Amino acid sequence: MTSPFRAAFAAPVAAVLFSFTTGTIQAATVTVDEKLPAYATVSGVSGNLNSVGSDTLNNLMTFWAEGFQAAYPSVNIQIEGKGSGTAPTALTEGIAQLGPMSRDMKANEMDAFEKKFGYKPTAIKVAIDALAVFVHKDNPIKGLTLAQVDSIFSSTFKRGGKTIDSWEKAGLAEWAGKPISIYGRNSASGTYGFFKENALSKGDYKATVKEQAGSSGVVQGVASDLTSIGYSGIGYVTSGVKALPLGEKADKLIAPDYEHALSGEYPLSRFLLVYVNKKPGQPLDTLSLEFVKFVLSKAGQEIVVKDGYFPLPAEAVTEIVGALSK
Repeated sequence: MTSPFRAAFAAPVAAVLFSFTTGTIQAATVTVDEKLPAYATVSGVSGNLNSVGSDTLNNLMTFWAEGFQAAYPSVNIQIEGKGSGTAPTALTEGIAQLGPMSRDMKANEMDAFEKKFGYKPTAIKVAIDALAVFVHKDNPIKGLTLAQVDSIFSSTFKRGGKTIDSWEKAGLAEWAGKPISIYGRNSASGTYGFFKENALSKGDYKATVKEQAGSSGVVQGVASDLTSIGYSGIGYVTSGVKALPLGEKADKLIAPDYEHALSGEYPLSRFLLVYVNKKPGQPLDTLSLEFVKFVLSKAGQEIVVKDGYFPLPAEAVTEIVGALSK
């Protein structure tokens, strides 16, 4: 994919230390940019804040809400994470002020919002994700090309291959005869759409994909099934699975780590977003703005790291918050 990350974050990034063996993540430490601002509470913040959208962001939104409510006990926050596809409608209908999404809004979703309000919704970058392809921890495979990923998950083979339905066909001679069991998300998921567009080149999924309502279901399925494979945000990684390096070429597979997600070298890197209703030329409403400031503060981005995703650089945060305040 053409990376938005190189252009967006050319400045030096947070300190990152990674240790790799046999092509998979064994240990990783990510620390946030020390230049990120500390969050400072302000007076007059109260009310109800509703968030409807991404399952990938569900845990992050919950942790952020807990931190924000600790600073503002009079604020009530409701979080619903059934999939990115639910966010646009919730924003358009005024059910939610926050619409977390793990993909960009589609043109028709933007158009529906604009038809009602006369302007488009505003997307806020809140974290970075490497959408990972997971296999069971005891699977000896070192990595996959995107063509192999397409041949495993897709029925249309837009990347020019042919079906891969056994691990022997994926290059594991020692697993001859072992069929591949496939786990994925349902169509309400932004992760489903992002993977379809970027990994499968907009092709169709195989009918044999075991669709799960949430990312945790995908990872749990893979962890309990030796011959399985699945995809979800990197934040859902557990000790029962491993995230595979991916790439266009077999001799240049890229690990799903912070450095490669930020640079865009990892092919399934993406921003995690929160959409809001901000009228052009006016600041975002106070409650939503303060929540976003908390999310993008040092404390908020430390929550990103704790939840297994990757934080934003301070320079990007300054730009984002500045645009929301005017």
